[in-house]
Amino acid sequence: MDTMLAAVVDKNGALSVRAVPVPAFGPYQALVKMRFGATCAGTDLRLMQKKHPYPVSYPAVLGHESVGRVIETGERVRSFHRGDLISRVGMPAMPEIGLGICWGGFCEYGVATDWAAMEADGVPRTEWERARVQKWIPEDVPEAAAPMIITWRETLSYANRLGIERGRNVLIVGSGANALAFVCHAVYAGARVVTVGSASRAEDMLRLGSERNIDYHSEQVALQLAEAYPNGVDYIIDAVGAPDDVNAALPFLKEGGTIGVYGWHERQNYGINPFLAKKSFHIYANGYDEPETHDEVLRRIREGALDASVWYDICQPVPFKDIASAYEGLRAKKAYKYLIDLR
Repeated sequence: MDTMLAAVVDKNGALSVRAVPVPAFGPYQALVKMRFGATCAGTDLRLMQKKHPYPVSYPAVLGHESVGRVIETGERVRSFHRGDLISRVGMPAMPEIGLGICWGGFCEYGVATDWAAMEADGVPRTEWERARVQKWIPEDVPEAAAPMIITWRETLSYANRLGIERGRNVLIVGSGANALAFVCHAVYAGARVVTVGSASRAEDMLRLGSERNIDYHSEQVALQLAEAYPNGVDYIIDAVGAPDDVNAALPFLKEGGTIGVYGWHERQNYGINPFLAKKSFHIYANGYDEPETHDEVLRRIREGALDASVWYDICQPVPFKDIASAYEGLRAKKAYKYLIDLR
């Protein structure tokens, strides 16, 4: 087993499945057989368009929402065992052959790091900090649903840190996978939710608990916001990165209200006009800590409050060799996400 398949984005942004070396692993690491991964319309497409705000070295292996099962362990691994399903795994960069990673989750074999053992053994945090996202997933969580844990952990951590709670008025801008997740989390917390997004996806937003979906193409967005929230909005969550829609909602933000910009779309040139607001407000810019919500996400999956089938087709994953077709579907907005079979 010297080579494996990986989904590689080249310097021109083209995606292809090609043979690369199987990764080596160290004493605190485990080799995992990748099982499933999920596409991300925001991050993945921007990486393919070479518009991601952080530097990326191409060619690079795509994918940041993948899970895999441990098949071999290094001699110092104590937290993972053979057969364990682990979140957020992928292959490392291979600079010796000029291959980078865009997280590296779309491949046949990846590496998991036993960061808990490293912490216990006194290894400097800088050497294991980024591996904290790699968590054990219990057997009662179906493999095909497990990739959604990444999106749910990120968005739940963000919502919790933002301070969303019962009785608050929350406006969510967007109609993609992340916006759906924020609707679920805010409704679960007991907040009143309204969404501004695509009319074609209004049914899903309403089914998950949004009281109203306002078509962002409407000429009456302001009127509908005033009707929905006559007493104002406590939180605006921009799940896309769309400053125009946020600016349109600013007149309805309560004094001391908070705007959280989660999406990447206009991250480099994002502009809010503070004078559109009636009173002073806050900007949340502290991000999220994905690992901190792992156990809570598992609990909500068991409760049925989080259901991966809302986001992608669990029963018909896209074969790995056809992964490019999944991104064609994302560009055409045919689905929120696609499940990729990496086995």
